[in-house]
Amino acid sequence: MNLRYLILNVLFFLVVLATTAQKIDTIYHINGNTLTGDFKKLVYGVVTYKMDGMGTVSLETPKINSFRSIKRFDVRLKNGSRYYCSFDSSAYERKVNMLLSNGKKLVDIDDVVQIYPIKKSFWLRTSGNFGLGFNYSKGSNLATIDINGRLDYRKRNSSFYFSWDNYDTFQADTISSTKVDSRLGWTRFLRSKWSAGTNIGMTQNSELGTKLRLDIAVVGLYDFVFNQWNRLYAAGGISLQRETPYDASENIEDVVGVLSLSWKVYRLTNPKVWVDSDVSFIPYFTTEGRYRINMNFNPKISIVGNDLKLGFKFYYSYDSQPPTATAAKDDWGLSLEVSYYFH
Repeated sequence: MNLRYLILNVLFFLVVLATTAQKIDTIYHINGNTLTGDFKKLVYGVVTYKMDGMGTVSLETPKINSFRSIKRFDVRLKNGSRYYCSFDSSAYERKVNMLLSNGKKLVDIDDVVQIYPIKKSFWLRTSGNFGLGFNYSKGSNLATIDINGRLDYRKRNSSFYFSWDNYDTFQADTISSTKVDSRLGWTRFLRSKWSAGTNIGMTQNSELGTKLRLDIAVVGLYDFVFNQWNRLYAAGGISLQRETPYDASENIEDVVGVLSLSWKVYRLTNPKVWVDSDVSFIPYFTTEGRYRINMNFNPKISIVGNDLKLGFKFYYSYDSQPPTATAAKDDWGLSLEVSYYFH
């Protein structure tokens, strides 16, 4: 009987330990409160923090005086430096100690722009978003539906991503035009503000006469600005592509350049606002005089916390020499969008 009670007590202890082991991090609020929980991540000035009784909450970094966690994290500072460390609180206002293998480093909290836990679980290493957009015009009987999303999988010095965007325009019960973009990529984090990567993509745009475009690209990326409220970065590289037109003409194979500029903005004060925008220029090296331009603009506001957002999505595409002779040279779309973000 004593053995039975001993086993039950051990099992109870293990259950309690399992449910509380992860909630041993501490955040010290600027108002003097101490918050105990599980530090999930810090991205764009927002800490995701899980607390008993309150669930997962979002806390903006200007409200944090210091924090501590014995877990290991992948950390990025404003100057582009990367560290793998734990954290200890500091007696200095709005500072934190990074616990490194060779000592500790005192940094301003405002200089920390990204914190991701180093996890073994595939699911916990994965983050992403899903979006659904819609637009309708009664006068022309036109409706558009946009289904999009992105999945990111982070490793210690690299990340993988898969993105998709399916934009269909309907007139009555018939699809009048289709725009599809999907891409699978890998990024390697280099020293300071540099990254490099490769990706493969698939594109379809009936308005511009592209039935199918397959490409593989190698790019380099540089962060001009990366802080708690915005990120401005540029990418450049080269791509091999194969295009199938809608008409009976043959497939087109080209070598093209890739130049892009992206800007992501986050405003901490209510109403919370996110803005994702980018523009890319694609010159053709093997087709004289041809080039393409793509632009995207996607502002959003929070509906519930930082996970559920409402906004609109605008895109513009231009092709100086469409592969199909009768195709238009430009295409654009606008839709109202609801998106959900996880991890």
